[in-house]
Amino acid sequence: MAAALAERAPAKINLTLRVIGRRADGYHTLESLVAFAELADTLTLQPGSASALDISGRFGPACGAATDNLVLKALHALRERVAGLKAGRFTLEKNIPVAAGLGGGSSDAAAALRLLARTNDLELSDPRIAEAARATGADVPVCLDPRTRIMRGVGDELSVALDFPSLPTLLVNPGVPLATRDVFAKFAARHADQKPLGDLPKSPEAVMAFLGSYGNDLTPAAIACQPEVAAVIERLQSVSGVRLVRLSGSGLTCFALFNSIGEAAAAARLLATERRDWWVCPTVLGSPEKRP
Repeated sequence: MAAALAERAPAKINLTLRVIGRRADGYHTLESLVAFAELADTLTLQPGSASALDISGRFGPACGAATDNLVLKALHALRERVAGLKAGRFTLEKNIPVAAGLGGGSSDAAAALRLLARTNDLELSDPRIAEAARATGADVPVCLDPRTRIMRGVGDELSVALDFPSLPTLLVNPGVPLATRDVFAKFAARHADQKPLGDLPKSPEAVMAFLGSYGNDLTPAAIACQPEVAAVIERLQSVSGVRLVRLSGSGLTCFALFNSIGEAAAAARLLATERRDWWVCPTVLGSPEKRP
């Protein structure tokens, strides 16, 4: 039996999000600076056995039926494009909260495509993999090669990978339901930021200043749908050492940036004591090679 293969599926953070417009098919066009976290799910593939998916981990029970999972959707999408595709049994360790604005499902699907590429001796640049990613979900393409990029359109227009510093980060999710479709339904164009993203600086201090000039257009809509978002943002803004607080994507997870991992960890301990109903996770954003 061939050895099992493994891939990390890191959490995706929308550091900025600008809603540019709405297409005739109802989808919104966006511009977002996307980075990836040290926090990750783990996906393994045992080649050769019957295609299936087992799910474990803290957030595994919240994933629902395995047959509806994006990992298997990605497999089916690639199988439609690659004759005789070899697959096997996937095992997903779910460490990222589900439906939390962290792109966990999309990152899992992208990890599945990377594993299938390795199993079938396909280059990740093979256009059939990109096609399968787009067919699986709007956020899957940016997760295929999880490095900091600007994502535009409906997730199908990606910049080259950007040089991005290591940023200590605290992620907080209040653990209440919020559907993406409800947030977009509440979105009002008057809240849209008309300032396009400029060139990303490289030093941590300059990046902090850069991010301070941009926001997340969906924040008012997310708060209108679920006021607990405002409570998370307000509490994070008052934590010692915090540099910047934002909502990631369409929510519910908010992120806070710090100068040091120690400050982020101290804030995590404090909030975990105060709010046992919140999910609190210190992590690091940036390219893996830049993380301490």
